[in-house]
Amino acid sequence: MAGPNDVSAREAEVLAALAGGRSNAQIARRLQISVRTVESHISSLLRKYGVSDRHELAALADTRSSGFSTPTGPGTTFVGRERDRAELMRALASNRLVSLLGPGGVGKTRLALQVAAEVADSYPYGGAVVDLVPVRPGFVVAAIAEALQVVERPPHSLNDAVLDRLRRGRTLLVLDNCEHLLDDVAALVGRVLTEATETAVLVTSRERLGVAGERPVQLGPLALGSEAEELFRDRGALVAPELVDDRELARRVCAELDGVPLAIELAAARAGSLGPDGLLAALDDRLRLLSGGRGPNERHNSLAQVIGWSYDLLAEDERRLFRRLGVFAGGFDLAAVAGVSPGSSWSELSDLLGRLTDKSLLRRGLYAGSSRWRMLETVRAFALEQLKGEYAEAATLHAAWAQGVAAALEQRLEAGDWQEEFDLLAPDLRAARGASHALARTLAHLTFARRRFLEAREHYLAAAELAGDPGERYEDLRDAADAAIVVADGEHAYHLMMRAAADGNPIALAYAVTILNRYEVTTSPASPATVPTDRGAALLTTVTPPTTPPGDGSVAGGGPGAYGGVGAAGGMGGGDELGRLGETGQPSGAGELGLVGRAAGAGDRVEAGVRVAWGWVERGELAAEVAVDAARRVGDPLYLMSALDAYGTALAVAGRLLEARATAEERLAIAETLPDHQPRTVAEIVDAFHTSSTTAVTVGDITEAVRLARLTEDPVYSHPYITAPRKVRAYALSGMLDEAVAAADVMWNGWRAAGCPQRVWMASAAAAAALAHGLLGTGQHEVWQARALELARVTDPADDPTLASAAAFVDARLAVHHHDTYLARGDAAATRRRGGGQQGRGVGAVAVDAGQVIERAFGAFTEPWWVAYARAAAAELAVVTAYPGAAQYLEQAASENAYAEALRQRAYARLTADRDDFERAAARFARIGARFEQQSTLRLAP
Repeated sequence: MAGPNDVSAREAEVLAALAGGRSNAQIARRLQISVRTVESHISSLLRKYGVSDRHELAALADTRSSGFSTPTGPGTTFVGRERDRAELMRALASNRLVSLLGPGGVGKTRLALQVAAEVADSYPYGGAVVDLVPVRPGFVVAAIAEALQVVERPPHSLNDAVLDRLRRGRTLLVLDNCEHLLDDVAALVGRVLTEATETAVLVTSRERLGVAGERPVQLGPLALGSEAEELFRDRGALVAPELVDDRELARRVCAELDGVPLAIELAAARAGSLGPDGLLAALDDRLRLLSGGRGPNERHNSLAQVIGWSYDLLAEDERRLFRRLGVFAGGFDLAAVAGVSPGSSWSELSDLLGRLTDKSLLRRGLYAGSSRWRMLETVRAFALEQLKGEYAEAATLHAAWAQGVAAALEQRLEAGDWQEEFDLLAPDLRAARGASHALARTLAHLTFARRRFLEAREHYLAAAELAGDPGERYEDLRDAADAAIVVADGEHAYHLMMRAAADGNPIALAYAVTILNRYEVTTSPASPATVPTDRGAALLTTVTPPTTPPGDGSVAGGGPGAYGGVGAAGGMGGGDELGRLGETGQPSGAGELGLVGRAAGAGDRVEAGVRVAWGWVERGELAAEVAVDAARRVGDPLYLMSALDAYGTALAVAGRLLEARATAEERLAIAETLPDHQPRTVAEIVDAFHTSSTTAVTVGDITEAVRLARLTEDPVYSHPYITAPRKVRAYALSGMLDEAVAAADVMWNGWRAAGCPQRVWMASAAAAAALAHGLLGTGQHEVWQARALELARVTDPADDPTLASAAAFVDARLAVHHHDTYLARGDAAATRRRGGGQQGRGVGAVAVDAGQVIERAFGAFTEPWWVAYARAAAAELAVVTAYPGAAQYLEQAASENAYAEALRQRAYARLTADRDDFERAAARFARIGARFEQQSTLRLAP
């Protein structure tokens, strides 16, 4: 059968003229053509439309003149749905009954109207869109007849008249909103499919008709991240044009509304009166916000009315379960539903879930081969509104179910197959968190094991509020503190432990003092709480006397890990040390981690904790050795790791760099034996990785530093700024300059995105980034030197112990580099100032006073980690600038740092001008993985 594309323009005019029973002569006069030409066109039309005579052709002309009958559409643009439109059009092309199914407000009517308009030309006999919302049972045929402009002609029934109209030829009948008239619609559509074989039917409903040959097409919410936001901005622009470019507002609103088009349109309509802040705040009460619309379809003026329409159509048992399901914040499986539905069998619940899904009130998916359901948030809000008096019982059952599944997940932590299931359950576990201390603590543990450290800290704090006694509260605050340490927030950790110490717990007090010193906690402008000026010494004397005379070997600065000075974080004590001291003075919950020597008593553990704290307060080798011995006697690996960290710091300060490195390696070996899902063990594991990397740099083992920087076993490996600093340092020293620059950008952007927290230990990495930029000649090294000062919160690098020696090294090394660059250009004379004169400017370098750089590098430093680098680079600068006493500086720069020793060898080669000396220096750089320095040295060889 022909369509309009097969009919010429003149034939279309002849067909239109046939309407009203005109003769060929009348048509000829009307169109000003010959009668013979009219006869020719009519013959062609009879053949193309497959009809037998001109009377049928005239009836066809009458049908075409009436066109496709549709209600007045909305006066707004159609947004998105490209894939859904294509799928619906494909379905209509190959099926005579297509049901567009979905929940209320998802946009079924709008899509059906759009597609009907687009395919109308494929139905030459027209059709109609019939809105069945106001239609009562028994009046479906009458509504369709009215839309088709068909009247009853006795003795034939109205049913027969409708079918006669639909038998004429290719017709499209759109039946909109059928869910309350399923039986009536199904009966009529069954006859249409059988008797009007060229008519197609497009149905929109929340439930299938159940007619043979029905092709269902499911319609879900708009895609988040594209279509949903586009709809919000389009509709919002009508009432608040300034919101068109507010992409973040669109993202947040659409995510909260699950991408449901009607909800988005109703929210956008309120944007002009509420503004962005008011709109976001109003989302807390979705049903109230999403009301008050105005339009021809009153049911669509309120989301509650739309959902209520579906709710009213439910049977009583369906309503009861629908209301109960509102307690689930996320998805749920059959077992979860059974947990909140006592008295119902699984078979009954399975049937009800299927019926609610068929009615588009639930959405079903698969997880691990089993069905899971979920409600749209707007539907859930309605369900909770209906729950009301039943809520307390439902919430209690929900909390009991949540505790059960959380405890089961916790038992699977070591197995490693729990993460995806936890992600599915997490919304409900969070919702039920306040029901019990046990649930809050289990949720915190699971969240921490999932590497969501900040969220876990908040859950531990919530558990502390629910704790039944000081012992429980200590456990929660301790884990919250360690979760804070893992993300480098030592200040918060210290104050949490002081809260726990207020309950009279000596272990908490000792750990607070350890954090205070190990993390270099200071009073920040953001915190009104102050820290003791004696670094907690007086606090410790209230528990037990110091292990060594105060002041023994004391130094300033923190440990070598990520967060103390150049950074040390970590916990102190696990297992029995975590025991809660009650009225008896004895610990409870001993051996929680299974790590503690069983022979140690409560007093031994308290003493070990205090001795470790003293090791950090005094910073001397003797105090640290005492702490290590006490930790070894107790047999607690976490005490031992903290004590070894203090000991390694003391060794490095004494210049015993290789011994400090060995201590760090011992800590890393212990870390590999610890569980990686407990806050107190992970705090030590994280610090062990950082300390190992830092000490590898300190001894000049750059190959190992690069290897450690790339390890993914570190629990915070993917953190935007905690692990990036060690990459920057290692890459810059190895000569992987582009990689160092990239890692520095990640570090800086992550720190800025986090709100620029006080993280002074990152300053040396920024200095290393300045080195990389300077060696590359990007012109950005001054920017990074300024960023190092910003991170250290100082205006002069000498004012911060974590930055001073690193900055001195970078200044000296870049001065030498710029000298060598000018030398290669034949401009050595311009850069040489005998007697310590000014070095010239070149290759993006700032003008620096060589003598000032050298003297600063050989000054006193309180932190040992970059001192060898600074002095070796300054000694080489003294040689290239012929600074007085250059030979003596070379001698004074001797150290256990292989990188620094290679720098000294190269400086010596500059004095001798012997190629063999340069090659020996280059070989040293090659052995430690410093490729840039190796190549630079070979270029210098005469």
